[in-house]
Amino acid sequence: MEDRNKVTKEDMALVSKLIPYTVPEKIPLTIRYGDRVIRGIPADFHPKVHRRLLDSNMVQTIITGENAEGLALRAEYIEYRDFPVTEWTAYITNNSEKNTPILSRIKIMDNELCGKHPVLVYGNGDTTREDGYEFFREQVKEKMTLSPKDGTPCNGAFPYMRLIFDEYGINIAVGWPAQWEVSFTPSENGVVFTAGQQRTNMYLKPGETVRTPCIRLMGYTGDEDRGRNLWRRSYFKHILPKENGNSIPPMLCLHTFMIDGKPEFTGITEENQIMGIDAYLSKGLKPDIWWIDAGWYPCNYDWPQTGTWTHDPVRLPNGLGPVGKKCEENGIRLLLWFEPERVRPNTWLYNEHPEWLLDAPDNPNKLLDLSNPCALDWLINHTDRLIKEYKVHIYRQDFNFSPLPFWIQNEGEDRVGAIENLHVQGYLKYWDELILRNPGLWIDSCASGGRRNDLETMRRAVPLHYTDVGYGNHPIKQKQYRLMFEWIPYFRSHTENWDNENGEYIPHRKQPVDEFAYHSALAPAITYTIVYNASEEQFELAKKFEPIWRAAAEIMLKGDYYPLTECRKSSKDYYAMQFDDPEGNRGFIQILRNIHTEENGITVYPFADESAVYRFENRETGESMTMEGSELKKGFAVSIPKRSSVIWFYEKEICKKK
Repeated sequence: MEDRNKVTKEDMALVSKLIPYTVPEKIPLTIRYGDRVIRGIPADFHPKVHRRLLDSNMVQTIITGENAEGLALRAEYIEYRDFPVTEWTAYITNNSEKNTPILSRIKIMDNELCGKHPVLVYGNGDTTREDGYEFFREQVKEKMTLSPKDGTPCNGAFPYMRLIFDEYGINIAVGWPAQWEVSFTPSENGVVFTAGQQRTNMYLKPGETVRTPCIRLMGYTGDEDRGRNLWRRSYFKHILPKENGNSIPPMLCLHTFMIDGKPEFTGITEENQIMGIDAYLSKGLKPDIWWIDAGWYPCNYDWPQTGTWTHDPVRLPNGLGPVGKKCEENGIRLLLWFEPERVRPNTWLYNEHPEWLLDAPDNPNKLLDLSNPCALDWLINHTDRLIKEYKVHIYRQDFNFSPLPFWIQNEGEDRVGAIENLHVQGYLKYWDELILRNPGLWIDSCASGGRRNDLETMRRAVPLHYTDVGYGNHPIKQKQYRLMFEWIPYFRSHTENWDNENGEYIPHRKQPVDEFAYHSALAPAITYTIVYNASEEQFELAKKFEPIWRAAAEIMLKGDYYPLTECRKSSKDYYAMQFDDPEGNRGFIQILRNIHTEENGITVYPFADESAVYRFENRETGESMTMEGSELKKGFAVSIPKRSSVIWFYEKEICKKK
């Protein structure tokens, strides 16, 4: 059986339907410029076209033009040779010596996508509540508009969606780490798709540049399983950041959360961090990442008191360099938390540079204005120095408030959307500079969980903390995983249990980590919530599960994903999934029975190659079995107790045709 998720000629032929570049005046950019509507780059802009190879699989076309008034347009189009993918971004610059007329309704997409009976699959992202990470499916019978709520791109609307026609499907991603908007309007031949920054009504100052979101379109033939797995394959190859040029492997994280009873990481010292690392190592548990989160700076045990970005001189008189050195000596990556955009009263930034800060009504926070070149330059240079001094390998950035009110409050007349746009450019430049100046550094994106994980952010970062919700609520996590595995397939989980003896989930209820917690945290990266001074029994369980998790995680990062059960966030349901690595002829099936599931058994229907023999192994019990692919396709039956799980790894042997 051929690899069903391999890109085909039929897939690649769909590029012609994905708004490809043809001629400058048909570029999908539209702008209202004063009283004129500009479409594409028209003749009076004297367009020029330049094509270049970005690598062997990516061809970039750059189209530029400038009118007599000094308004310059630049559109960047990327077409892939190994996947049916197109991408568009545009830039608008004022090259004159006076303000431009008003620019409004700036859209990087305003085009028809053709096909019969369109259906939109879309989500609400991370709402920071249990109702987040939901997906919905609707026929496009009237105009549908999607946008996030507060200036963070994944709160209330998810910037990844799928448009399905009878003939084919399109995976759509929005790259805009702020307030984007897309719409789908029924048309004679399909739908009219528009996309852009939601709020634009501004003049540009002399020398100023604004940009549009990046829109990525991927076509596919066949069913949603193919669409899902073509997206995953392209994500791993072209979107997920690399570490020193290599794919990021599975990561085990350990830390000393709330050490000495202090909130978050406000209790850390050089001594207790080195002690914690030594304690885990001595008990046979080596982390890939040593995690230091909020509270390492001067804050008087109040971790949200951000704005003084240096180590606490009382708790860390030698800084974090000795901890970073300890990590490097043991092959461990030091992760360090920052939240540079939030500034609180009585901090260094608040007191020394009020001119860099934006305020909003009834909000104690200030927003560090990354549209301000002086603020941005200081932040780049200062953080770069700390990364080098502390030997940081993973820069973790959080964002625990809503920026949109700050931008609105400060944008001024006829400048709607300008500060937001320039802030976004500053944010992306900041990260690009940190990565450029620190080879091997990678970034962890966080915003009260997963509120800022749009396409542009995910090109530069990994969401090691994709939500603040439900670490130990197993059914909630299952729903979250369902979306993450499909769209942002590298993320981290926690081995927490919040359920009590009655099966009730009580947030942040602490109880020992058990087998069910480990099974419920199967993800490419994982935090073992076992404390450094846990019992020997707890450490033995952790060490027993580590090779099982690593084997599963490696397959997750190479294999295709098949959800095998509906996911309803219910403790009465089974939860099952399959990962199949066709190149390695291996995979696994996990079936989990939640605490209130009444049925004693379940039959799932995995993806299977009828011409193969599957040799299964349960690495926890040592059991093994063999099934023909034709038999497996008819159903895989499992009976397990309540609140338990089983992982069956398999290798498949392809039977040669006689």
